[in-house]
Amino acid sequence: MSNTGWINALADLQQQGEPCVLVTIIEERGSTPRNAGSKMVVTRERIFETIGGGHLEFKAMEMAREMLASRSQDTRLERFSLGASLGQCCGGATVLLFEPMGEPQAQIAVFGAGHVGRALVPLLAGLPCKVRWIDSREAEFPPMIPAGVVRVLDEEVVDQVAAMPAGSYFIVMTHNHQLDLELTAAILARDDFTYFGLIGSKTKRAKFEHRLRDRDVSPEVLQRMRCPMGIAEVKGKLPVEIAISIAGEVIATYNASFGENGNQRGESVAKLLPASRRG
Repeated sequence: MSNTGWINALADLQQQGEPCVLVTIIEERGSTPRNAGSKMVVTRERIFETIGGGHLEFKAMEMAREMLASRSQDTRLERFSLGASLGQCCGGATVLLFEPMGEPQAQIAVFGAGHVGRALVPLLAGLPCKVRWIDSREAEFPPMIPAGVVRVLDEEVVDQVAAMPAGSYFIVMTHNHQLDLELTAAILARDDFTYFGLIGSKTKRAKFEHRLRDRDVSPEVLQRMRCPMGIAEVKGKLPVEIAISIAGEVIATYNASFGENGNQRGESVAKLLPASRRG
């Protein structure tokens, strides 16, 4: 029986921006309902393909949906004995690998559809990010919006700050310094963001800091603002050069803790596999 529909399912879910968990049988011992390599894709409401049905599959679906609910990005290994505890009579054992897929590394609000915004948003769209592109000027948006990007046309741009979840990334690069200031004040007032970048020079930063201190924004919160934003080593002034610099800083931010648990996961794999497979 073919078990390749998961490939199309993953591609479709990625295009739709819907997170899922890929469940794979990576080890089988004794009698099991499906062979190693069998896969199942689990979303919050649907499943694609099968790892054999029964209580094992139900338990795997339950675990996968717990991971989706908690937005976990960590892979997970679980060993199951296919006996009475699972209501299955195969008598064998299996190891399942749970891999979160499609959950964005960053939810990003980009304020401004000017030259740099138009260069930046396609770069962000190619990353594991969910992007809201916000401006009050419809004519500034290009005719084609990159896949995975939500265009937001709003006369009250500042209201969109509150629409973002905690832990979001905010990038401010509008056509108006006063609007930049109001957006900055609203973002800093939240103080629950992962990243906040404001386009501009050190002089602009100094002016904004002075005005924000007058609004009782604390020095500690002001220090969380990236202005100038982007990778300092990139000195170019072209919109695409600035955009690449900003995208690099976004990547560096969401990759800051990448791989911290890698060794632990590797050790877990070794413990779950038979000695003959450990190398």
